[in-house]
Amino acid sequence: MKLLKAIAIGASFATIAACSTIEQLPEQRLASANLYSSAGLPIGTAQVLTRSNAVYLTVAATGLEPGEHGFHLHTTGTCTAPDFKSAGGHLNPLGKQHGSLNPDGKHVGDLANLAVGASRSASRTYELTGSPAQIAEWLFDADGTAVVIHAGPDDYRTDPAGDAGSRVACGVLKAS
Repeated sequence: MKLLKAIAIGASFATIAACSTIEQLPEQRLASANLYSSAGLPIGTAQVLTRSNAVYLTVAATGLEPGEHGFHLHTTGTCTAPDFKSAGGHLNPLGKQHGSLNPDGKHVGDLANLAVGASRSASRTYELTGSPAQIAEWLFDADGTAVVIHAGPDDYRTDPAGDAGSRVACGVLKAS
């Protein structure tokens, strides 16, 4: 009985030690993008990072109108100003409908709104849906991927784009 108890305690410590090691793994940058306004001015950056077995997208931007702004990954890594329509639609490799409130949604590229304060700046970190290998495949396909900020808020349901208005900033993700 004492042997079983000792084995159980040892296994518990081994599990705790393993979890601690996983949490301490360094983050690794997969991609980055410089964000530009429709006037061609640099306004921020985005980075795709891996930590453990999750992938995160961080964004920091300035010079935006205060309020909520739709924020998405788009299917084509091209940002032709002033309208950025060259970036295509939302990244949607799984063929879903738009929005987290849509019962048939959401696109992989559908992210929560970016809140811009009175200082006209914002930063946020998003956890992306999918494994690191899947996300890398989707982001770095033949035509690449763009990060787009919209003029208004995404309503999280209207297909195909969330009724977020015009595209006011864009950046092409480049592998690190």
